[in-house]
Amino acid sequence: QLRFVESGGGLVQPGGSLLLSCAPASDFTFDYYPIGWFRQAPGKDPEGVACIDNSGVIEAYRSSVRGRFTISRDNVRNTVGLLMTNLKPEDSGTYHCASECSPSSETWYPDPRNWGQGTHVTVSS
Repeated sequence: QLRFVESGGGLVQPGGSLLLSCAPASDFTFDYYPIGWFRQAPGKDPEGVACIDNSGVIEAYRSSVRGRFTISRDNVRNTVGLLMTNLKPEDSGTYHCASECSPSSETWYPDPRNWGQGTHVTVSS
């Protein structure tokens, strides 16, 4: 099973930026899989935020973050990053990464049963 560990969250003011990072927490061939970022706010359903294909060429974003968030991956260091800029209060939540997306079809299929603890992002003044 593909497991990940996330880091980089924190408290930031509206308009600020954060860089999240994700690395494998189980043994698998990292560059075989697309990887996506997901978030879940308290009391809300999980939602896909961004997705990148296994080679790092194709990216997809949910419409509310397009132009503000950038996903990237390094298949040598086995990491996936999410640069978040111009953050808004509605971006707050716990962010997770998982291989539960298809960037070519802009589809996310979150399954929180597979997720780790994630990293918390709070956007507030």
